[in-house]
Amino acid sequence: MPTFLADAKNLLSDLISRYGSQVDYLVIRLEEAEGTDILLRGDKVETLSEGISIGGQIRVCHRGGWGLSSFNQLATITERVEEAIAASKMVGDEETQLAPVEAVQISCQVPFSGSDPCQIPLARKKELCDHYTEILKSVDDQITTTSVRYGDSVQRVILASSEGTLIEQSWMDLEMRFAATARNGDTVQTGRETTGSRKAYEDLIGLDEQVRSAASRAVAALSLPAVKGNTYSVVIDPILTGLFVHEAFGHLSEADMAYENPELLEVMSIGRRFGPKELQIFDGAALKGHRGSYFYDDEGTPATTTQLIKDGILVGRLHSRETAGRLGEAPTGNARCLNYHYAPIVRMTNTWIASGTTPVSDLFTDIKEGVYARNWLGGMTNGEMFTFSAAEAWMIRNGKIAEPVRDVTLSGNVFQTLADIEAIGDDFYWDESGGCGKGGQNGLPVGCGGPSLRIRDVVVGGEAV
Repeated sequence: MPTFLADAKNLLSDLISRYGSQVDYLVIRLEEAEGTDILLRGDKVETLSEGISIGGQIRVCHRGGWGLSSFNQLATITERVEEAIAASKMVGDEETQLAPVEAVQISCQVPFSGSDPCQIPLARKKELCDHYTEILKSVDDQITTTSVRYGDSVQRVILASSEGTLIEQSWMDLEMRFAATARNGDTVQTGRETTGSRKAYEDLIGLDEQVRSAASRAVAALSLPAVKGNTYSVVIDPILTGLFVHEAFGHLSEADMAYENPELLEVMSIGRRFGPKELQIFDGAALKGHRGSYFYDDEGTPATTTQLIKDGILVGRLHSRETAGRLGEAPTGNARCLNYHYAPIVRMTNTWIASGTTPVSDLFTDIKEGVYARNWLGGMTNGEMFTFSAAEAWMIRNGKIAEPVRDVTLSGNVFQTLADIEAIGDDFYWDESGGCGKGGQNGLPVGCGGPSLRIRDVVVGGEAV
């Protein structure tokens, strides 16, 4: 596979030289990818595949209009360049506004710390999935359905632009998802766990306890009382904090969401207070070792760390070169595409809330009646509104963790919820289980992190009072 990219460099240089002067901006992205996908439902194998993908895309901007053409036959690349140029000239009727970045010529690889999954036989990966399936099934006779999903991918990319950039970059990604459903009569409960890595195949080995906990939670929840729906003071663990900051706040920080929506741009105005002085929120791919980490984004902008909220005040947002240019701000290296079929759009990388100073045990103090929620089961967002389901939950009574409950959903408005943060824990955890979806590009690897939070007046769904 590496021969394809190596042999393509001269071709890209020739195409850039021939066509670059005809438009405001021309970038060619070539990609090689190989990966594995395995899905087991109980004892049934639903997916067992290995694949290799080779292709590319042409992006052209002329007078503010974009043309995109993708291909998987290198022999057609000249025609695809001409198609993209023609498309951009058809729609372009204003000024091209791309924030400047320095042209670079570099080759880099996101480092592995262990085995490359491409070197692991498919049969061995299938054995790992079988092993975890047996663990899920063995927990209790009330487990009726199990699923184990394994995925890995290795991508190698060359990016060449009319501005003189030539970047070779490669990375790998791994993910496993586990689920078990338990039934007792009409009562059905599901436990889930997800894990991922951008470091080594070995990170997916030895997860027996994590897998067993998913099935154990499903069984235990069958006999738990449902929480009484109400508005409570809530303490959430770092995993739910990571989910919240990514889903509820992070997407609103993506600048394409804002400049295409004047009302949101007004709400997300720089300098506006959103939370307490202790609240610090960041996003960045410059951190090493996380699933959203890389050296350059898919426009050739260097990875950065962007502070979004400082001391409770909005101070930044996430950009592509175009959104940065249109809003007069600095590019942040957040233009990402899932693969060569898609244009880069503004996406999060690793998003986190910084840890605070409150000991975790003190987060529960003085809560007469509340809810402690851990881990996530599912969730959805709609603009500034969110609803998340907790994997585990307990009532808080008189400052102490009390009886466990089930069917806990947390709902609210993200801006009000940020304002209602009462305390930020001194713990912190990185959750590498994220696969983000936006604009039809689903499963893009991201990292999420944060400490435990105490939040007042959260709407908790469950049984009607």
